Amino acid sequence: MKKVLIVTLVLALISSFAFAGGGRQATPAAEAVTISVGGSTSVTPLMELFQAEYARLHPNITITVSGTGSGDGITGSASGMYDIGMSSRELRPAEIGTGLDPIVIAIDGIAIIINNGSPIANLSPDQIKDIYTGVITRWEQLGAAANGKSGGIAVISREPGSGTRGAFQEILDFTDANLVGNAIILDGTGAIRSAVAGNPDAIGYISSGSVDNSVKALNVNGSAPTVANIRSGTYQIARPFILIIRRGVAPTPPVRAFLDWVLGPAGQAIVARSWVSVN
Repeated sequence: MKKVLIVTLVLALISSFAFAGGGRQATPAAEAVTISVGGSTSVTPLMELFQAEYARLHPNITITVSGTGSGDGITGSASGMYDIGMSSRELRPAEIGTGLDPIVIAIDGIAIIINNGSPIANLSPDQIKDIYTGVITRWEQLGAAANGKSGGIAVISREPGSGTRGAFQEILDFTDANLVGNAIILDGTGAIRSAVAGNPDAIGYISSGSVDNSVKALNVNGSAPTVANIRSGTYQIARPFILIIRRGVAPTPPVRAFLDWVLGPAGQAIVARSWVSVN
């Protein structure tokens, strides 16, 4: 009888520990989620900053980022290959008509870059256009703006379909057909920057947020491509950074939460480091 009583007491104690916390169930870990993002190489550096901070705040969320060009970001978001597409130019009506919803997350200047050894500091939009359309082919044709530099100009441009190229040409009012025939065509921001850094006669254009000390950004009509000048409109060669989702297809809760975060105070504070915030 005593044995039965002892066993009963032991079982009761074990049970009480279980309910009191001794056998408490662990809180289930948040479900792992992957958000796929692809498109503009100009938007990619900003997206990578978002990616790093969001992963710190939400370890269960993995954001994959593919810098494949604005054209791919637009078609990839339309096809569902990407949860979110990236574009560094406005979407055309025909593209929006495929069922896309563009979301502007930042404003970015397009910096006109030259080699650090070049004496040139300032050009007008017309001079830049004339260089890219072949009206001006030698530095000395710029007159006083050449600041003593002479020789042939190595014109470097982005590949067809690049959002940066599309925005650059639209702002300066010329088309693919007008681009000088001997222009060096390169894919991606990094390739343009490296080519200009390695060629004292080169001129190129990249996102102002991607300018580093390997190249020199020109003033345009006396205005530098700074955040303050882009925000005020003093620096006029600027375009939107856009994220793209499918219209009529509700984003998953994790995608919606990420987009809300990007447009909220935390995301826009990251934008404001090198670009112009929209909220």
